[in-house]
Amino acid sequence: MFSRIREDIANIMARDPAARTEWEVLTCYPGLHAIILHRWAHHCWHNGFKWPGRFISQIARTFTGIEIHPGATIGRRVFIDHGFGVVIGETAEVGDDCTIYQGVTLGGTSLNKGAKRHPTLARGAIIGAGAKVLGGFTVGEGAKVGSNAVVVKEVPPGATAVGNPARIVLKESSGGKDEAAARMFAAYGVTPNGDDPLSKALHGLIDNAAAQEHQIDRIIALLKKSGIACESLPELEKFDPDQLNKLVE
Repeated sequence: MFSRIREDIANIMARDPAARTEWEVLTCYPGLHAIILHRWAHHCWHNGFKWPGRFISQIARTFTGIEIHPGATIGRRVFIDHGFGVVIGETAEVGDDCTIYQGVTLGGTSLNKGAKRHPTLARGAIIGAGAKVLGGFTVGEGAKVGSNAVVVKEVPPGATAVGNPARIVLKESSGGKDEAAARMFAAYGVTPNGDDPLSKALHGLIDNAAAQEHQIDRIIALLKKSGIACESLPELEKFDPDQLNKLVE
């Protein structure tokens, strides 16, 4: 038990820039306290002591603001940062090296007892503040869920889910150094290259419309130069792609 606690403290020291000393982490980090108490509750739950398991989890909820069902499976070096308002359901599975921020719900959408109702977080997943991950699917290894996203379907490994309902941004190839830095600390599941796919689509449509308008202007100019009359249309507001792109951003 004590070796696992030392491992958790070292993990927090490595991943949280605000952590100053190991003593501070041990005494002042509710995420660590919740995980330690969950291990006791989980042991009771899986050894037939259901009520003591629930009671220990209730004590953890009261003192930390983090509610983890004793039936949930929590891996090694899981970091619950700040943690207030985190809810982790009975059949949830949180893999090693995951990061969960405050206000996260790992919830279920089914009422069937005995079924896999809650999500599985694969190794290294990051769930941003206020995100809701709902259902018995998997958030892939190294995937990120942005703040306040509502995820109701599987997230591929290395991808980012943003928005409500969540849209998937597939991982783009980048240098190994950049990837290592992103895995070390990606606050609230947001990274510099995690653009919203809807925003990308709108930018593409605006750029395409601007290119088509330019082509039409050239065609009309060539027709007029060749002596072919073109019917004049009512003057419309000038199309400004730069302004529209700024609005989308």
